[in-house]
Order: sequence, then structure tokens, then C-alpha cells
Amino acid sequence: MVSPMNAVVTDNPWMAEDAIAEPCTETAAEARPGKIRIEREQHKLEKRLCREVGKAILDFNMIEEGDKIMVCMSGGKDSYTLLDILRKLQKRAPVKFSLVAVNLDQKQPGFPDHILPEYFKSIGVDYHIETQDTYSVVKRVVPEGKTTCGLCSRLRRAILYKVADELGCTKLALGHHRDDIVQTMMLNMFYGGRMKGMPPKLVSDDGKHVVIRPLCYVPEKDTIRWAQYQNFPIIPCNLCGSQDGLQRVAVGEMLREWEKKFPGRIESMFRAMGNIVTTHMMDPQLHDFKNAKATGIADPDGDTAFDHEELPMAPGLPGLSGLQVVQLSS
Repeated sequence: MVSPMNAVVTDNPWMAEDAIAEPCTETAAEARPGKIRIEREQHKLEKRLCREVGKAILDFNMIEEGDKIMVCMSGGKDSYTLLDILRKLQKRAPVKFSLVAVNLDQKQPGFPDHILPEYFKSIGVDYHIETQDTYSVVKRVVPEGKTTCGLCSRLRRAILYKVADELGCTKLALGHHRDDIVQTMMLNMFYGGRMKGMPPKLVSDDGKHVVIRPLCYVPEKDTIRWAQYQNFPIIPCNLCGSQDGLQRVAVGEMLREWEKKFPGRIESMFRAMGNIVTTHMMDPQLHDFKNAKATGIADPDGDTAFDHEELPMAPGLPGLSGLQVVQLSS
């Protein structure tokens, strides 16, 4: 299976790479090898980000003609990258859509409320700052030492949905990337006892709002590098992001360690989320196990859908060094 991260798609109008200007070149006398190399790396990264976001938009029909997209801005590297890449794609998209950057000022102590408005003005994007003191609510309701993320996110979501209605937005774009999606699946497996991640596109519970995650194919390392290249004015979170011992932090560190030792593990896990064989899971709501009977008719989704599949060798898996996999004949 070809990875969505590496696939080359030539018929996607969202991914017309020739629309991205080549990096500036200097004369031989002016050229500095280090600067040229950085410019080339930055250009390659820009093309890759546009390609990955463009593919996600096409694969999941995220943006349609006439959409008004609310880009939810936290002041972190991911939301800055999301807004930047959507603005680049907007210039050559096959459909007309508009963007409005929205920040929820939760009145966290010391929050530099001037940074985002100044940035939005400097790039000429429409924006809206919504001020709601959810910080005091969270600090009052959540006991000291307990995780604040759950309540904070619920309050934030309700407010953003209300703002989307007021602004006439048809979609809400969030800055969750590939690694966030895998982390969420692992968190739900480890602590919630369920297989659940972050869908790239969903309809809210009340059926009134569509939420999209255009960065769903983008690895976190790319948003980190892009934020560094663009020198975005990052605003740290002093509530959820400052807590010690968070389960998400622990899972993120574990995944990064896996990726360091066994490159490609996160990408493989991400692909698995879109390649589910429901008959080989255990959810009775997905497969009628009780009434499964032999029919004498071959079923392409039967045991051959998994048992005889040739899996790639994984010499780097911990604890499996020196073991030999033997295929038993049926």
C-alpha cells in the first residue's frame, strides 16, 4: 500500500506544485552554500506540506465551492502552519472559498493577547478574537492536580461552534496532525479500552457543524520545521500544555521513541487506522459473530483476509531478535 505521505498524485488540482514559486537564486558572488541549502530545504518542505494537505482535502472532500472556513488558531505551531498552507492553496484551489482566523482568548494569566491580532493584520487575513474566561471556570471546577484538558476542550468546542454560527462559517478547521491522530488512538486503547481516533472530517453531535483536519497526513516534525522556517510568533499554553505527567505527553514521548528506534512505525500505525478488517476485530456491532455459520461458499473476507497475508519482516521489533517466523501449512 502506498503511503499517502509519499504518493505522487498528478490529477489533484489542489496539488499543482508548479504554482509554488521556486526559491530565489543569487549570483555566484552573492551565494552562500548554507543559505542556498536552507532555501532549498524550505522550498521542498513547502511543496510537501501543500501536497499532503491538498491530498487530504481531496480524499475527504474537506473544502467545497463557497465554503467559509473558520481556522481555529491557538497560537501554536500547528494552527499557524494550517492557516499558512490553506492560504497558499487558496490561491490555486479548483473551488472558491474564504478563510477567517479565529482565536479564543480564554483569559489565561499572562496571555499575550496582542500577538495574534498583530500577526493576522500583518498577513492581511480576516480574523475574529473571541474573549471568554474559561480559564477561571476550569481552575474552579477541576480539582488541583487533575487533568484540565477534558473540560477545557468541551468549553472551547461549544464556544467555537457558537462563533462559527455567528460568522456564517460552513466548516471549522483544526490543526491536528498525523501524530495527534495516532496519539489519540493509543490513548483510547491504553486508558479508554476502545479503538477510537480523530477522524479527518466529522459532523458535530447536533448535526450543525462540519469539522475538518487538513493536516491529518502531516507528521509533526514537518509543522515544527515549518514554524521554525517561518518564525511564527508561538504562544505557549499555560493551562493544559503546562501540566506534568499528562497521559498524552507520555504517549507522545513513547511514540517518538519508537519512531527513533524503528523509523516508519507511526506512519504504519496511521495507515492501519484507514485499513481496518472489521471481521478480524471483536466488536459485535461491526460483525455478527453469533450468527456466523459455514455456508460452503468462499468468502473473500474470511480467514484468508488476514491469516495468509505476507507481512514485512520487522527485525527491529523489541524482544523478537533471533526469532524465526514459520508458516504452517493448512
